[in-house]
Amino acid sequence: MINTNQNRRRFLGNAAMIFAATRFGSMLNLGNAQSGREKPLEATLINRRMNNSFGPLKQINAGVLNIGYADDGPANGPAVILLHGWPYDIYSYVDVAPLLVSKGYRVIVPYLRGFGTTRFLSGETFRNAQQSVVALDVIALMDALKIRKSIIGGFDWGARTADIMAVLWPERCKAIVSVSGYLIGNQESGKIPLPPGAELQWWYQYYFATERGREGYSKYRHDFAKLIWQTASPKWNFDDATFDRTAVSFENPDHVAIVIHDYRWRLGLAKGDPKYDDLEKRLATAPPITVPAITLEGDANGAPHPAPDSYAKKFTGKYSHRLLEGIGHNLPQEAPKAFAQAIIDVDGY
Repeated sequence: MINTNQNRRRFLGNAAMIFAATRFGSMLNLGNAQSGREKPLEATLINRRMNNSFGPLKQINAGVLNIGYADDGPANGPAVILLHGWPYDIYSYVDVAPLLVSKGYRVIVPYLRGFGTTRFLSGETFRNAQQSVVALDVIALMDALKIRKSIIGGFDWGARTADIMAVLWPERCKAIVSVSGYLIGNQESGKIPLPPGAELQWWYQYYFATERGREGYSKYRHDFAKLIWQTASPKWNFDDATFDRTAVSFENPDHVAIVIHDYRWRLGLAKGDPKYDDLEKRLATAPPITVPAITLEGDANGAPHPAPDSYAKKFTGKYSHRLLEGIGHNLPQEAPKAFAQAIIDVDGY
């Protein structure tokens, strides 16, 4: 959607238990995806919690961060990088990854800055979450892993990041899968009032604009995130274990600072880093995405999102859009088979 210390011992202890868990369950066989409007995939809905965990996570220095990430599949397989959003984490892809690995892909799922085991290398680094720097984090990760080119998939912050990477560094993106389509924004457009109904959907953005909101999110981040999950995916009957597995990642010591900066920056209430001004100016022109792309949307998405016909012309390469019935905002976790199939299909564009 498109700052704070908590008990670090509790975070590390819970994280250790989660990362030690082993994967179980058999993989789903990928069916043939259809373009246009798709009905829910029965096997996907039955097996949403097929996997409890990734394998052992890895850490690597990349840019200003030490990034925690899952890395599965053959080292020489075609690379796929999957990006989560807020308030979610890498477990949005816990069922997507094995489906892709079974087809020979190398799947990398990093924690974004401010989430999970990703840490800033220096305490002096500006806890900045303007849109361009999150994309730069992924480019730095690719450089550190010596990945020249990758398919990029994402939803929420992750979809916005995939879009930005495709615009600024198309030579690094073989193709993208973007939930909710074209999400690149700018501070000037963020200042323009929306109709009341649309403004209501962004209630948390205005809450975060206040000091009360920062303190409230810091104090109640677990309950806050759960409320967002419920309202953004009203038809997704996730259980407490599924939510709690992800909620551990919000105990990151920089989490609140990153989330608050992201939403304040969008409204022009927080400054970005001047060294990224040129990148933001380029993004502010809403440039087209030329790499092959598939956009996805769930018709039960309760989070703010643009209408597909409002952004279709922004995709000037080979492009298709798919609508999934009964699926909400966290599309990869709610419909992993459909998301994985979109990755496979866009690879053939």
